[in-house]
Amino acid sequence: MADNQQFPQAVLDRAKKIKLFLMDVDGTLTDGGVCLISAPSGGEVLEMKVFNAKDGAGLTLAHIMGIKTGFITGRKSPAVQQRANEIHVDYVYLGQARKMAAFEECMLKAGVTEEETAYMGDDLPDLPLAHRAGFAIAVADAAPELKAACHFITAARGGQGSAREVIELILKAQGRWEEAVPKALA
Repeated sequence: MADNQQFPQAVLDRAKKIKLFLMDVDGTLTDGGVCLISAPSGGEVLEMKVFNAKDGAGLTLAHIMGIKTGFITGRKSPAVQQRANEIHVDYVYLGQARKMAAFEECMLKAGVTEEETAYMGDDLPDLPLAHRAGFAIAVADAAPELKAACHFITAARGGQGSAREVIELILKAQGRWEEAVPKALA
């Protein structure tokens, strides 16, 4: 990502205020595929998810820099909870068919306003949150209706580093990117 000059001032102004970054998981932090595996015993079905390492590094960096993060997803997945634990995600809401209550609870817990909250998603269930967030983001391969409602569309597709892209944008808009770079962890 280049310097801030490539972004419209309105996008930078929104990103500058962000203290809480919430996101969907399937199709946003993953490519949207849901891989179900039958256990050898035949009685259990396991779920596999593939997460992008750059997103993980970006979310860890957000944590280091004091930006709260959260996942709000429709599926109940131990894999999502495990990944959230590994990368220090503050809030995890699984099995949320309707996501607004979780969105509001995250803001309350973080002590932030809508204006200080970013939300990134990929599909129609994310629309209500995009309408509420101070900085609404759609991944590159999001539903057209969501893209139309968002302030920013990532260059990356879901599961291909979109969260990392947004975190860099936020930190650059806040003038904290140079401070963040040496704090990045492997």
